[in-house]
Amino acid sequence: MAWKSRTRNLQVFDTELSADTVEWCPVSSSSDILACGTYQLQKGAGEEDATPSRTGRLYLFEFQRETPMSPPLTELQRMDTAAILDLKWCHVQLSGKTVLGMAAASGELQLYVLSDSQEGSRSLQTLSSLEVGTERLALSLDWSTGRMDSSDVRVVCSDSAGCISVLSLAEGALMSLSQWKAHDFEAWIAAFSYWDTQLVYSGGDDCKLKGWDLRVGPSCPTFISKRHSMGVCSIHSNPHQEHILATGSYDEQVLLWDSRNMRQPLSESPMGGGVWRLKWHPTHQHLLLAACMHNDFHILNCQPALDGSRGACPIVASYILHNSLAYGADWSRLSLEEPVPCSPPAVEPKESLTESGGHLRIQYESPTASFDTSLEDDAGRYIPEGITAPSTIPSAGPAHISNEDTPSLSSLLASCSFYDHTLHVWRWDWAPDEAQQKLGQL
Repeated sequence: MAWKSRTRNLQVFDTELSADTVEWCPVSSSSDILACGTYQLQKGAGEEDATPSRTGRLYLFEFQRETPMSPPLTELQRMDTAAILDLKWCHVQLSGKTVLGMAAASGELQLYVLSDSQEGSRSLQTLSSLEVGTERLALSLDWSTGRMDSSDVRVVCSDSAGCISVLSLAEGALMSLSQWKAHDFEAWIAAFSYWDTQLVYSGGDDCKLKGWDLRVGPSCPTFISKRHSMGVCSIHSNPHQEHILATGSYDEQVLLWDSRNMRQPLSESPMGGGVWRLKWHPTHQHLLLAACMHNDFHILNCQPALDGSRGACPIVASYILHNSLAYGADWSRLSLEEPVPCSPPAVEPKESLTESGGHLRIQYESPTASFDTSLEDDAGRYIPEGITAPSTIPSAGPAHISNEDTPSLSSLLASCSFYDHTLHVWRWDWAPDEAQQKLGQL
């Protein structure tokens, strides 16, 4: 059965500073909350050799169902900070609180708690902070709670000195459990195995992917892979299927692994750009979101690889509306159950831009024929109409979805890009052609 893929922009927000990380809250009571972090390098004033400073800003948004007259995102808070390299929400509440972790250019791992204000709004308040080392940048973090396990909660952090740190929380305070030199250059990424949180993975600018067993200690990695030919900058453990790991690199490849055999990847998929972030879908085990720096954002169907096929994972959707480096991307857990809005009659290609209070609305026709990428007009209708997915793109529906039981899949996503300092919120609809045709008649 042929499947039709459509992405639709819902809102564009100007972050003013360069945006590099965006995270939807995974806690069900706060799944409408979105955080975005920025990174700005400020050249030193005066002398040529003056030390540059790195500044940032943390944004907090609330998502509401869109209406024709208002954008879906409402800004709740903005907070000036050190430059932000990574953000991750803890997947479970800690002592009844929703917690956000931040890796900062100051070399600190910072924690914030989401609180309700007296006015009924929500905001972030500082919970704890710990410097992982001097003269270094904290580059990434991950929580051990990827499978919603609230026991023995820990955080792993990587830094620009090539070190990995494992930390715990005691009464809301961060405590360092261990730290070791893992890579010769920057340790771009560190991540837990969500199925065995005593296992940690790390990737560095030395082109190496390494595994570590915290029970044994960091004196010797459990494996060292040199399969990536450039710096390893993204790792994500699949929370739905044990042993499955995705890694990405500046070499523009996404590799899928079975952690029981790290000598040979299950598949290798060329992405056309350095793979800065990878995110598994929160409920569908085979869907993988990739932020590909110079080549936009893509959604891969990994089911063939999980079933034993050695070929590249087909790309089932691309989001191409950013105009700069694709860095941050994430899936929302919010349900989009309403049908796809009916398309208007075909219109001529047009580009327009209006700005109101930092919210941008765009009308745009995709310059490629690869995917139907559309934006809305002021009435919330699709622009343009009539673009169909070409037969040259691999067409693969989710293996576990049938037309009778679940005829379509709709997801809410967010992405951000660097030099054009923009945050995009968008939806992706994936359905059999027959289902799309019926929706178009509603």
